[in-house]
Formats: sequence, structure tokens, C-alpha cells
Amino acid sequence: MLVTALPGQSLPAVIEPDNDLSILDVIKENRAEIRSLITRTGAAMFRGFEVGGVDGLHDVVRALSGAPLDYTERTSPRSSLSGNVFTSTDYPPTEEIFLHNECSYQAQWPMKVFFYCLQPAETQGATPFADVREVYRHIDPAVAEEFIRRKWMYVRNFSEMGGSWQYFYDTDDRSQVERYCGSQGIDVEWVGTDGLRTRAVREPVHPHPVTGEPVWFNHATFFHISSLPQIYQEEMLEMYGEENLPTNSYYGDGARIPDDVMKHLQKAYRAALTRFDWQADDLVVIDNMLTAHGREPFTGGRRIAIAMAEASDAPVEP
Repeated sequence: MLVTALPGQSLPAVIEPDNDLSILDVIKENRAEIRSLITRTGAAMFRGFEVGGVDGLHDVVRALSGAPLDYTERTSPRSSLSGNVFTSTDYPPTEEIFLHNECSYQAQWPMKVFFYCLQPAETQGATPFADVREVYRHIDPAVAEEFIRRKWMYVRNFSEMGGSWQYFYDTDDRSQVERYCGSQGIDVEWVGTDGLRTRAVREPVHPHPVTGEPVWFNHATFFHISSLPQIYQEEMLEMYGEENLPTNSYYGDGARIPDDVMKHLQKAYRAALTRFDWQADDLVVIDNMLTAHGREPFTGGRRIAIAMAEASDAPVEP
């Protein structure tokens, strides 16, 4: 295999064929080296290989990381393409999706996330990446220390308008929701006839299980209403009021996070952002604790499949 870099981009590293080996044969022969590359750089892209569609993605995930994980404790609308391979977030193409680490609001999360380009957009449509080690370096130490001391809380409201708890928890059994939330450190409050409000307090910084380095790993910025475009902020506040927003972030003690702090965090993510244009059959694997991802607006029939693997509470494999 040939390891290169995209011109002028720090992410992802690029793995290209230098012989006639298939992508699965390349992984089989170089698995330890590829995994080390992902941990070192944060992301690696297979380019120039015939992946073989969604079934081929399944095979790659299993070869590199084992069985793909289910999408639990959902926060984004996605559709299953096959088993535990899903569409990327089904939001309107005119909307940007801000940088975030997949499922970093959960007590457990996937260590690897796979992105596979079935069809690139006509314009834009990149999946921007940001090394969260670099994000952390851009955050004022006083801001980071405040979060570390107070932690961060995310609040979710489930309703017919904001998205039902039945969809996001994939059940209509309240007791099942309560059992799951209790096991994950999530407080449950049933609201009205069929509404649900949940609260959870999480750490903003975590040690990486392989490298040991502290990484900025949370959804505090992504869940905060100020990360939405201004027009959506106004519409959401008018529709729900702050208390009933579908998602929002606070300090761990429940206090509001000042606007200037959120702007500072948003700026730190954007300062570390890199982007590239998808080509059909590109397949990117990220270390989810080291690399945040987002989505540009786009035109055309963009289709990106995703799969998640390697639960963070499973035995660590280098």
C-alpha cells in the first residue's frame, strides 16, 4: 500500500493501492500498520480501491474493527442501509452540521467511525474533520479548566415536534427507557402526556485509551443552540423556549454557558478544520476520540454511508 497525504491537508492520511491487491487483502496484510496510522494521525482514507458498496463496507469494518455497532441513544435521524450500516445524518442539504465527535454525549461511544462515499455531491458536501488535540490547544486554558471543574450537562426534550422518544430510543416501553437511562447515568423526567426530558452530566476531557493523552471530547458545543444558524436559533427559541429545546448544553451544575465562551469554543473547532472533496468509493476511517467531523451544505444526490465500531468499554486494541 502507498501512504500519502492530501495536498495542504493534515487530515486524513491517504492509503492508495500500489499493486493489484483488493482493499480487504491490503487490510489483512497491513492491519496493525493501518490501525497505528489511524491512531497517530486521527484519520485514514482508502482511495482508489473498489470497496463494493454497502456490503463491501460491512466487510471492511469487520476486517479492521470487528462487528459494526448499533446506533443507540440516537440524536440524529438516520436510515439503515443494511444491518448496522446507516445513512449519514438525514438533514436538509442546505444545512451545515457543526463539528462533533460521534456519540461523545454517551457513557460509552464508538472508537472508530467509517465514512463511505456512495455518491459525491455536485457542489460542496465535504465531511470536514478537525483534530481535537488541535482544538484543545486553541481553547483558552481558563475556559477548559472551568469545564473540567464543573463538567457539562446536556438536556434533551422529546416531543412530537422535536422528535419522539419512541424513535430515538427505538422502543415504546417507558420502563425500558428508564432502565437504559439509569444504566447510563441519565436522569429521566416524564413531561405531560407523552413527553420526556433527560439530563446527563459528562466529563469534557477524556484520556485516550491507547495514547493516554487528554482529548477534548464532548458534545457541549454541538448541542448548544448557538451552534445553529441564527435564523434557526430564533425560530427554535420562539417555538420551544429555552427550557424545552430539543437539545441544549449547560455547565454540569445546570448554569448557562456564557455566549462568549460558546463563541470561543466554536472558533477553536473551526481553527482546526480541514476539508476535502469526496470521490466515489472513498472510505475514511477515523479515531473517533481524536477526530471531530461535520458536514458542509451541498447540492446534488450526495450519499455517504457510515458505520461505527469498537465500543469504548470493550478491551482496548492498539
